[in-house]
Amino acid sequence: MQDSFKIVTLEKLMEQLPDRYTVADRELIQRAYRVAEQAHEGQKRQSGEAYITHCIAVASILAELSVPPEVVAAGLLHDTVEDTSVTLDDLRRDFGDTVANLVNGVTKLTNLPRVSRGDQHASGNHGNGSNPPEGETEPAKQRKQDLKSETLRKTFLAMGEDVRVVLIKLADRLHNMRTLHHIPPEKQRRIARETLDIFAPLANRLGIWQIKWELEDLGFRYVNPEKYREIAAQLKEKRPEREAKIKLITEKLGKLLAKNNIRAEISGRPKHIYSIYKKMTQKGKPFDLVRDVRAVRLIVPDIPSCYAALGVIHTHWRPIPGEFDDYIAAPKDNFYQSLHTAVIYDDKRPLEVQIRTPEMHMNAEYGIASHWRYKEGGGSSDKVYEDRINWIRRMMEWRSEVSDAQEFVEGMKTDVFQDRVYVFTPRGDIIDLAAGSTPIDFAYHVHTDIGHRCRGARVNGKLVPLYQELKTGDQVEILTAKRGGPSRDWLNPNLGLVKTQRARSKIKLWFKKQEDEQNLSQGRATLERELQRLGITEMNFETIARDLGFKTPDELFIALGCGDLSISRVIRRFSETEESADVLLPGAQTKETASTDKVEVVGLKGLLSQMAKCCNPMPGDQIVGYITRGRGATIHRQDCPNVLRRKDKERLLQVDWGKVESTFPIPIQVKAYDRQGLMGDISTLLDSEGVNIGDVSVSFNRTLAVIKLVIEVKSLDQLSRILTRIESLPNVMEAHRVKPG
Repeated sequence: MQDSFKIVTLEKLMEQLPDRYTVADRELIQRAYRVAEQAHEGQKRQSGEAYITHCIAVASILAELSVPPEVVAAGLLHDTVEDTSVTLDDLRRDFGDTVANLVNGVTKLTNLPRVSRGDQHASGNHGNGSNPPEGETEPAKQRKQDLKSETLRKTFLAMGEDVRVVLIKLADRLHNMRTLHHIPPEKQRRIARETLDIFAPLANRLGIWQIKWELEDLGFRYVNPEKYREIAAQLKEKRPEREAKIKLITEKLGKLLAKNNIRAEISGRPKHIYSIYKKMTQKGKPFDLVRDVRAVRLIVPDIPSCYAALGVIHTHWRPIPGEFDDYIAAPKDNFYQSLHTAVIYDDKRPLEVQIRTPEMHMNAEYGIASHWRYKEGGGSSDKVYEDRINWIRRMMEWRSEVSDAQEFVEGMKTDVFQDRVYVFTPRGDIIDLAAGSTPIDFAYHVHTDIGHRCRGARVNGKLVPLYQELKTGDQVEILTAKRGGPSRDWLNPNLGLVKTQRARSKIKLWFKKQEDEQNLSQGRATLERELQRLGITEMNFETIARDLGFKTPDELFIALGCGDLSISRVIRRFSETEESADVLLPGAQTKETASTDKVEVVGLKGLLSQMAKCCNPMPGDQIVGYITRGRGATIHRQDCPNVLRRKDKERLLQVDWGKVESTFPIPIQVKAYDRQGLMGDISTLLDSEGVNIGDVSVSFNRTLAVIKLVIEVKSLDQLSRILTRIESLPNVMEAHRVKPG
């Protein structure tokens, strides 16, 4: 990766424009440049360069994608309405509706952390996008988080409305990532993390490999600079050797294919640093083993030639089992097509091969932007383009049902950006789902009514629990009831029954259609039952409702009843209030106060220590250590009279409380029909939560087992989750907190 990128001039941009651009198209772009240059006059970037250099760079990236001239012009003007005195009406008058609408589309994404505003501006109107000031209050941070979620939501909605707006955003982000070294390290990491989480997956969903890989490598460079430099140095060191080997392989492949009358363009497939890192972490392999996988790409004239070339390669070298993928017959969800295989080459080491047609290659490199490249070649791809746009809209069909911006963004991350699994219906149709999807997600994907009436599932012919995650290749059959609707339990995140926003939205919509009175009653009953189970005797519903954004408690109950609000969110909010302070341990001590292993002795790690009985220090007290012969250090409060009277001050030690989280010993009771392995399942569950068991006793009444446990929890939220998970175990009737006394 280069340390710096050359500044693009207007002359260079004009040279990059596609050949199909007319004289009028080129004149439009020159006019856009003149307006942008005049509007941004005096504005500088953090690098000290004139701000117009950023606008030209964005336009240059768009020109490489071969987009229509109006999009390149909008790229030049994309910051004018937001950052200068130029108005939308000015643009509409001078450049027409298309350019004005595109700039307006970008401008509507106002506070999306754009790097260029706040972070990359050195002067001009640039108040947005900067880091929150130190000492910022929690409500202020929350407002910023909500604002960020809302603007990301606008970006995703724009993707469904006009994909050209999103292409401008991606070009804007790519150039800002290329020049990220000009801003402070803390901002670099934040922006790079966001690029890896949001913008690179966005480019991937649009199929634009050229932008995706560069965003990933640049993002990784700032998120994990040590590992980036390590892999980059190793790649550079081995490059001459690797290139020589690839040259020999391509020459041999070329002769072999020519002998079989197959015309092919053969090249080494470039290795990108982030993809190498992902392969290292996913497969747990060191760099040397990942680097040793050589890769070549064959571009052949047509689809029959793809399969003919595959046959020749598999005949000549032994294929590696499980490494063949036919994405021509079954394209990826973002319309990617290619044949992938891996064989054992002459030197007994693996060789990866991709085989595709020129059209497939263009589609893989430029994704949705390849639509305009086909046009350049004289072909028509309006149908393909429409299919892509409809696919994007289908992925986000639930968008109108989600009003909460953070929930919308999380839904996009799971439903749109996450890795995919491909499962089959009993009839053999392929269903594309987000990784981690369950049978309920599958049911709602097939049909809303099947989702509502889902009561069980068979995967590969076997009955499975509804929380089981589906894997690629699974055949799924949904067992339905004749009538009825979804269970409210499906919306409980602790149970993991539903993973996709698409399914969650349809379930919520079903409950919303129920009468408000029924939802109010159901919501109140649900909350009261949970409070009783957790041993919470009082809760100020007015305060909690207001904290969660509801005007009245009744609105909160209705939201609980229809599934808009989860019970865990209410409990989590309550646990943050002062009112909850005495709920976990009324009148008792935390586990932390009874322990001495949380005391750190400065400069003397591992020294035996004990609490002084004369002053009983507690976490939060100012403390001092006193060396006692044969017993290590005794910990006193600093104002302890016994310490103050001591003459031998040299035996005093500087000590401090360690960073140990408080835990609360909570007695709970579990009622269940006895079965083999019940106690083992409960222990495994508690272990997965990182919870210690302080005490346990079991009594039996015929087939009924009553298990009493003392568990050490960190919060009410964790206690609620544990009780819910225990109740979901087979044969368990109920699990609740035992009231003191």
